Amino acid sequence: MELFLLLMAWTLIGVCALTGVLHLIPRLGGFGQSLARWLCKAPGLDLVVSLLTWIPPTTLGIVFGWRGLLASLAGQVLGMMCWMFVHELANREHLRGPRIVTFLNRTVGRLNNHVALWVTVVSLPVFIVIRLAQITTYPMLVLIVGLPKYNAADWVNVSRQKFNGLIGHDLIWCLYCDWMTGVYSLGAEMLRNVESFWCPIKFASGKKCDNCKLDFPDVARGWVPADATMTDVVATMEKMYGPEAKAKLPAGAGHAWFNHPVRLTVRGEDPK
Repeated sequence: MELFLLLMAWTLIGVCALTGVLHLIPRLGGFGQSLARWLCKAPGLDLVVSLLTWIPPTTLGIVFGWRGLLASLAGQVLGMMCWMFVHELANREHLRGPRIVTFLNRTVGRLNNHVALWVTVVSLPVFIVIRLAQITTYPMLVLIVGLPKYNAADWVNVSRQKFNGLIGHDLIWCLYCDWMTGVYSLGAEMLRNVESFWCPIKFASGKKCDNCKLDFPDVARGWVPADATMTDVVATMEKMYGPEAKAKLPAGAGHAWFNHPVRLTVRGEDPK
């Protein structure tokens, strides 16, 4: 128990120290502001997220086993709670004003709202793995088969800390959503390229096609029908990725999904 409490305390101190440094950095003049901007978007943001999420429990788990893992998780939670308390204390002028947490507590109940928020934390490891795949796996597809390259910073970044009146409890959860949305959107964009490049065939289920066409527009505008032939599939791939199609695209466009903006901008037509 003594070891558990010690590891939890050190994690708590580490979280508080890191968040304190993050608040201090923008106040260090021009260099500090430049560094703060770098830390708010990938790859700097990846470093911050890693230090605040998976690195402490993974490290302590390897060294001290399950006690280290659980102690680190407990310390992270306590560190987050301490930060929320201090941040709200430092921004008391917004505490009595309109707040997201106040509205949702009133709407669904305080217990339901807070339990539901913590339930979403279960998905955190999933998004970390997705981000890891974006960093390690997708670049190999860019190199090997010419899928288009992306600037992750345009997708994976946070900015809600700039919103006036968003403090403490509301701010930390909004930053969590801010980060997750960017990771999800970049992952969906990459998967659009993967699907259209390797499998441009509509699903046999019309309901699935309707459900997926929002995130994968090529389902409705380019993929061949489920009752088509392989000749149709190869002809579609030739049309979208063959020499003639490539000649119309700007250098570096890569094998973008059918309705990627770079195709519409260059061709000025519906790729159907």
